[in-house]
Amino acid sequence: MKKGILFLFGVFLLAGNLPVKAQEDLLGDLESVVSAADSLSLEIGYIPESLDANVDSLLRSWHVKYFAKVDEFCHDDNENIFFHDSIYIERLSLLPRVIPMTYNKVVRDCIDLYASRRRELIRYMLGMADYYFPIMEKVLDENDLPIELKYLAIVESALNPVALSRMGASGLWQFMLPTGKSYGLEINSLVDERRDPVKSTQAACRYFQDMYAIYGDWNLVIASYNCGPGNVNKAIRRSGGGKTDFWEIYPYLPKETRSYVPLFIAANYIMNYHCEHNICPVETTLPLATDTVMVHQMLHLQQVADVLDMDIELLRTLNPQYKRDIIPGRIAAAPLKLPAVQTFDFVDKEDSVYTHKVEELLANCIPLDPTDPSSFKAASRERIIHTVKSGENLHTIGNIYGVTASDIRKWNGLGSNRVAAGKRLSLYVDNGGVAFKSVAPAKNNVAQATPAAEKSKQPIPENGFVSYQVQSGDSLYSISRKYPGVTATTIQQVNQLPNSNIRPGQVLKIPVS
Repeated sequence: MKKGILFLFGVFLLAGNLPVKAQEDLLGDLESVVSAADSLSLEIGYIPESLDANVDSLLRSWHVKYFAKVDEFCHDDNENIFFHDSIYIERLSLLPRVIPMTYNKVVRDCIDLYASRRRELIRYMLGMADYYFPIMEKVLDENDLPIELKYLAIVESALNPVALSRMGASGLWQFMLPTGKSYGLEINSLVDERRDPVKSTQAACRYFQDMYAIYGDWNLVIASYNCGPGNVNKAIRRSGGGKTDFWEIYPYLPKETRSYVPLFIAANYIMNYHCEHNICPVETTLPLATDTVMVHQMLHLQQVADVLDMDIELLRTLNPQYKRDIIPGRIAAAPLKLPAVQTFDFVDKEDSVYTHKVEELLANCIPLDPTDPSSFKAASRERIIHTVKSGENLHTIGNIYGVTASDIRKWNGLGSNRVAAGKRLSLYVDNGGVAFKSVAPAKNNVAQATPAAEKSKQPIPENGFVSYQVQSGDSLYSISRKYPGVTATTIQQVNQLPNSNIRPGQVLKIPVS
């Protein structure tokens, strides 16, 4: 009976608007959709944290002008327009895509969530997409991946590069700290490349490629991004094995993941058909034309803002990976993204930028002067005392300083990740390999001679390799940074490591030229 009613209603809507063959195809799809929906949950089982974002705060951000773009097709108001299932099927079928966009009741619920309850957030994301989507599209295209994967960042972070989940996942693509490091992202006290739109997208692409090599199905790749390949494999086994379609293993997936692919499909829909639902983008002041200069010295964003007469909030938004506004460009050149019009100003005034308020803004981060070794101390890790704030746990604290929750537990003798507000924790954090000026002045200006036996020695290459003993806190990526031209992947392959896990005391072979 239900199928008959939908069939007649679909004919009524489509008659005269589409060719007969197209009508038959769509109505055939509609009948199968109703059948599929009967076997699926009729409610969204899980709503990601990104969709619970403080929209009022986002819309009051300095870079957002909260008014709708006015055009003849987009009439912005608070009323959603609901359509017949056949319309959604047709619209999804018209999207240029490689990834299948199945339509059913679960997907319909997700579309209604975006178009009704999360309308304000969609307005915000439509405005931010003008800036972030071209960045993602370029990286996805360079990796020969489906461009529509960019909409996964809608589900993950609501296009907020500094989004931080309760479990410590960070950035547009919401990498956990260990996963981010294993995919080559630098994370320490000063830099968190999970928040870098380009580098985090490159890391996400490597994950997509790894998972596609396993599953050969994009919806399963997307599901694994949410729950990991272990849970996807478990769902495949529980479904009887051999099934490689997301909707066939749907009931056996974690509850959160069941909503994840439908939300991705709905994000594709709403970001393309927002006008049809009376949703218009907010306008932003983010510059669409930007350029990148490489910084070779320690630099504070406030120095750039002062000398170039720029808003520091703009610099922070364009360079979200610098957690403390400090660019550690001494060890290796670091990127600074600027509006295109300011790039030439920076080149013209570069010397003034580096010297402006350097003692005030970089009091403890002045680059090493090799002619005065007694005034400096080289430190790759420093001890920090953190006082726990209300609502924090070891995951969120570790994310701030670039360490893991297990490290914090070990350093402080804790038995769990829960910790009371007000407790003082000792953390030993990576400062990016920067040489810091001593805070306490030297007693005299004469450098103390170091006995020859105590001088550090460079290892002598043997057969094109040097040996490196793993220290506490090391990762393959941090080790690779010590040797020019060596990557984390190279070290893993040379040492025949099954994964990126290493342990203190382990000796690795490092290829050197």
